[in-house]
Amino acid sequence: MRGTLYLVPAPLDFGCAQEGPLADVMPDGTLRVAARLQHWVAENAKTARAFLKRVHATHPLAHPLQQLAITELPRDVHKKGDHRVAFDARPLLGAALSGQDMGLVSEAGMPAVADPGSSVVRAAHELGIAVVPLVGPVSLQLALAASGLNGQEFAFVGYLPQQPAPRLQRLRELETLAQRTGQTQLFIETPYRNTAVWGSLMEGLRPTTRVAVASGLTLQHPRLASRTVAQWRPLQAPVDDQTPAVFLLGV
Repeated sequence: MRGTLYLVPAPLDFGCAQEGPLADVMPDGTLRVAARLQHWVAENAKTARAFLKRVHATHPLAHPLQQLAITELPRDVHKKGDHRVAFDARPLLGAALSGQDMGLVSEAGMPAVADPGSSVVRAAHELGIAVVPLVGPVSLQLALAASGLNGQEFAFVGYLPQQPAPRLQRLRELETLAQRTGQTQLFIETPYRNTAVWGSLMEGLRPTTRVAVASGLTLQHPRLASRTVAQWRPLQAPVDDQTPAVFLLGV
């Protein structure tokens, strides 16, 4: 008998100044599964242990934290993305092949959605290991629902180029696509580049294009707003360079 690979969402407060109560954002059933697992694949072992320590505060772990087997994804995978690196994740699933349930966790949100982990999920399918996603916060869905933009047709395009000129060109390409198809375009950035991205949005997009931004999702004081570029320009930037944010543009 093979074990099951559980996709365990993590709270969205990673990297934020304050943490919110886990019970406010994650169902009891998800926390109960996380508490009983001994074998994990993680984006980062240190942050995975910190997450499981928080789980332990409300749902005692079945195994001491020191006895948990946490395997990190290779650095290239979680920095460049599963689909840009030739990586065979099957060796990471040995515990599941021997009948042990396993967890896959990233630093925030749902693993394999805007985060690494798809190579592990794909390997599980290839090996005949059942894959079960658990319920928890997914920043892209929350931001889209709160944006007022088209939630029937949308695309997540990952990260923008880091340099100003290519970034501006990419934003104009996304704007053209949104104007032509009505499809909402979602993207994220490393927090310390948030204000630079915002400057490119205000500089390069048409006044009538609608831009939405969501940060601090699931925290006590989230910031969510949606306006046209013309309406945004006189206002102070709604992002800082510390808090993770989701950006959306559309019509």
